[in-house]
Order: sequence, then C-alpha cells, then structure tokens
Amino acid sequence: MSTPFADRDAALSGTKTANFRAEDVTGSQEFRKRYESMLNVVSAEDMPFERSADGLIKHLVHRKMNTREMCVEAYMQFLKPGERSGKHRHMWEEIIFVVEGSGYDLHWDLKFDCIDKFEWEWAEEPRKFEWKRGDYIYVPPFTTHQHFAGKEDTRLIVMSNRITKDMGFDWFDQVENAPGF
Repeated sequence: MSTPFADRDAALSGTKTANFRAEDVTGSQEFRKRYESMLNVVSAEDMPFERSADGLIKHLVHRKMNTREMCVEAYMQFLKPGERSGKHRHMWEEIIFVVEGSGYDLHWDLKFDCIDKFEWEWAEEPRKFEWKRGDYIYVPPFTTHQHFAGKEDTRLIVMSNRITKDMGFDWFDQVENAPGF
C-alpha cells in the first residue's frame, strides 16, 4: 500500500535551477590548493601590531594573516601599569592567558530570556576577577568585559573561536574605548 504525499505538487513546483553543489565542489578543490600555500609558522616580525579601541594588541593568528588555522583567532594585549583596556562584548567565548603582570577583570554578565520575546540585559554591577602571571581567564559569550593592569607591565594572550562568527554570530559591541584611542 502506497501513501500519497500531500505536498507533492508544491515540492515539484517552480522552474529555478542552480549549480550550488557543483560550485561547492569546485570551491573546495580551489580552497585545498590555496591551503597548501598558507603558513604553518608565522614569525614574530610578521605578526602585526594594532592600536585598537581595546588598546595596543599584536595579532598572532587572524583570518587575514594567511595561516592554515581556520578556527582560532589570537592576539597579545599589552597594558602599561595602571592602564585599562576598552570595554566590549561579543557572541563568542574567550580565554585569556596571563603571560606577564597582574591585575583584574570586570565582567558584566548577560541575563538572557526568550520565553515570550528575546530580552538582553547585562548586570548593573560587574563581577571582579583578580589574576596574575600564569593564570587563565574565561569570558563567557556576550559578557561585557574589561581588563585592568596592576602595578607592572602586563601582557595577555587572548584566544577565541572564529567559527561562531562564521555561523552568523559576528556580533561585537565596543562599549567603551581604551584611554587615548
């Protein structure tokens, strides 16, 4: 006994055609050729500095640096004694390794509700996290955060997963610029 499909006419309607699959296959082949020329090693001299809204950073891995790394972005952040970064938030997690110095982070956690409608609200008072050389800092998705150096030069290695951006969540809000920007 066969069961008729009620949506058969709708499924077979239309005259548009595409070559999406063929283009994907060709694109994959072209990417693999390009991939062979991408860098496995990036020398320190080729890692660009940027005076950004978050302060002075040096890019270690970035999609625009022609590396084979496709998932991670990383940069070093430099803070002078008593200096603070800009304040920002983004949809991806971030992990930070404290290479030099000490200080603290302020995190304004996100309160999110989608029962009746999407509601985004950040904590009015931040949570403070103190850190020192050798520590690791975790920043949850869309948590507003800011770094503060203590009494010595500070260097942080900031790492994030760029896949979240490629999935359509490239949401980044610069809430406050670093001093002097």
